[in-house]
Amino acid sequence: MAGKDIEGFPSKDYHDPPPAPLVDAEELTQWSFYRAIIAEFIATLLFLYITVLTVIGYKSQTADPTADQCGGVGILGIAWAFGGMIFVLVYCTAGISGGHINPAVTFGLFLARKVSLVRAILYMIAQCLGAICGCGLVKAFQRAYYSKYGGGANELALGYSKGTGLAAEIIGTFVLVYTVFSATDPKRNARDSHVPVLAPLPIGFAVFMVHLATIPITGTGINPARSFGAAVIYNEKKAWDDQWLFWVGPFIGAAIAAFYHQYILRAGAIKALGSFRSSSAM
Repeated sequence: MAGKDIEGFPSKDYHDPPPAPLVDAEELTQWSFYRAIIAEFIATLLFLYITVLTVIGYKSQTADPTADQCGGVGILGIAWAFGGMIFVLVYCTAGISGGHINPAVTFGLFLARKVSLVRAILYMIAQCLGAICGCGLVKAFQRAYYSKYGGGANELALGYSKGTGLAAEIIGTFVLVYTVFSATDPKRNARDSHVPVLAPLPIGFAVFMVHLATIPITGTGINPARSFGAAVIYNEKKAWDDQWLFWVGPFIGAAIAAFYHQYILRAGAIKALGSFRSSSAM
């Protein structure tokens, strides 16, 4: 049974890891650090390879009037491709790099002091390079269809304003990063230890659900590396003109999710409870 702390509350049966240092020079001397960077690169490469191929395959199938319009993967299949690949890749890399595979996730975890500045920057570079290489492989294998069907690049759909696209990216990324924080929360793991929860599963489902909602608006970014890699290889004006949406939106959404989880749900709630108890004792 848990003991009592000095204020009479039950003591914690879990331990939050200490905040990561802003700059950790010791990381640069460890092979595990570079192994994690390689894991992020390869995971993002595979993520873009599978998902962009799925997008191009869907577009090529629907563009053919003689094809069975009910025989392709459809938007539902695209959403499953993105969500399913995130589930698989987070499961595979979580024990090595944390399974970020997304600069917005890395940024949110950095703001919450879960990773150092050096690790965050190198993760983001590895993710962007992996995304470029993944899209490069898609273009190599699907050269006949790549440019014709948009290269899987994220663009704001016709009929939607920049503000709508930005809001869609902010809210979508908030859902994803909030899910990441909740699924990996040590307090939740301790409280719900009798209910085994595989963290990659809710994260993958979050990506799936957000894609269902926002594919018609922006094609769904919520991952700056995904949008950047596709834009670099596709290299058309529209993709570059809208590129800022897929960086500003996800970073704002990640920052809001980090603040909400760390300072409202976790630290802020505890401090507020303590202040109420202090006031009632006066």
